Amino acid sequence: MTSDTAQTQEEPTRLRRAITGPLLFAFILGDVLGAGIYALMGVLSEKVGGMLWAPLLLALLLALLTAGSYAELVTKYPRAGGASVFAERAFHSPIVSFLVGFSMLAAGVTSAAGLAIAFAGDYLGTFFDLPTIPVAMVFLAVVAALNARGIRESLGANLVMTAIELSGLVIVIAVVGIFVAGGGGDASRLTQTPEGTPVAMAVLGGAVIAYYSFVGFETSANMIEEVKDPRRTYPRALFGALFTAGAVYVLVGVASSIALPASELQESSGPLLSVVEAAGASIPSWLFSLIALVAVANGALLTMIMVSRLTYGMAEQNLLPSVLGRVLPNRRTPWVAILTTTLVAMGLTLVGDLATLAETVVLLLFVFLSVNVSVLVLRRDKVEHDHFRIWTVIPVLGIGSCILLLTQQRPVVWLFGAILLAVGGVLYLLARWSRRRSATRTHSSDTTDNQKENHEHA
Repeated sequence: MTSDTAQTQEEPTRLRRAITGPLLFAFILGDVLGAGIYALMGVLSEKVGGMLWAPLLLALLLALLTAGSYAELVTKYPRAGGASVFAERAFHSPIVSFLVGFSMLAAGVTSAAGLAIAFAGDYLGTFFDLPTIPVAMVFLAVVAALNARGIRESLGANLVMTAIELSGLVIVIAVVGIFVAGGGGDASRLTQTPEGTPVAMAVLGGAVIAYYSFVGFETSANMIEEVKDPRRTYPRALFGALFTAGAVYVLVGVASSIALPASELQESSGPLLSVVEAAGASIPSWLFSLIALVAVANGALLTMIMVSRLTYGMAEQNLLPSVLGRVLPNRRTPWVAILTTTLVAMGLTLVGDLATLAETVVLLLFVFLSVNVSVLVLRRDKVEHDHFRIWTVIPVLGIGSCILLLTQQRPVVWLFGAILLAVGGVLYLLARWSRRRSATRTHSSDTTDNQKENHEHA
């Protein structure tokens, strides 16, 4: 793994370069950490018993494989559009590039709609009794306004919310640490697995679930045109955020196992709250609800930032209508892309809860597979500037990890993914037909003008 000295000259962009290293680190960490971790320990304990730390550690390693490919390609081609840009360069096929980008868009907008519903439903319901759908739409409108105001303002809000998210997990670790120091807990649970299940199979099954907790790092690729000194900043922020999230997750897993047996974690609807209570700390349940609410809001904000920049990048590649590439002159934010993706997310909230991992992760795995293949294909493509370079074995292992995770999906997930990709294919064909028709009209108009001019001269 190497990283040459970055050149000071940055790629030209119509977007404002306002993201520093710490802001990018917080962006990635905030997107990886989420409300899901507050329920994950109960689900994992069904698979691995007390060995909660093992699948979390394996999931981190699997995520780092694809993250290595992202680090190389993002610093090699620092343009908004992320995986679709890499696919276009690697495969020279507009349809492949479109479908990769569309998979990210579909997963992102669907996830944002589901997060908005979660925010307005169970989490907000702890404090206020309000109608879910109208509140979800208002929430998305507020997110859009913050997104359009400026990337620095958006990431400033993310910085605060990420600190709050992290604080809840630190509370769990600290409380159990004090509990253990006082002679409480049972460390022997850390090596206990369910009876009749081989350790390797239990850990692998848990890692498939835990992997979802690390998804989110890929969204940062679409922010690269707004990052200062991206070739230095991006790899440091990416790996730093993943290692930080991984360390926190593993420590939370260890704390959960020591504080409570697997059977009690499985039965609890709020396992981390149960862990804190078992450690003897009197922390009100509403506090964890508030932290989860902030986590959901932060996830929605970061997801909508990503999908708007991806939409902008695909418009710049002529994969989507050029109007989606329009930028506010003063704020230099892609306002048409922000408005469009927000309206789509609002429309999806009318359908119901669309944020289940089973519906979206399969699309992201196709994206990850494309990125890992692209980094190998593009090794023969030399660029003038220096960039991060990952060891060749890493993307090879990344391809294997994606295939492994894809084999674990249920048939209904394959069906959902196929339907979304089919919709994407239709949209691509319609956009291509529209561009050809527009080009034909332009050519016809130019020909008519030339004939008129020649006639006047005659």
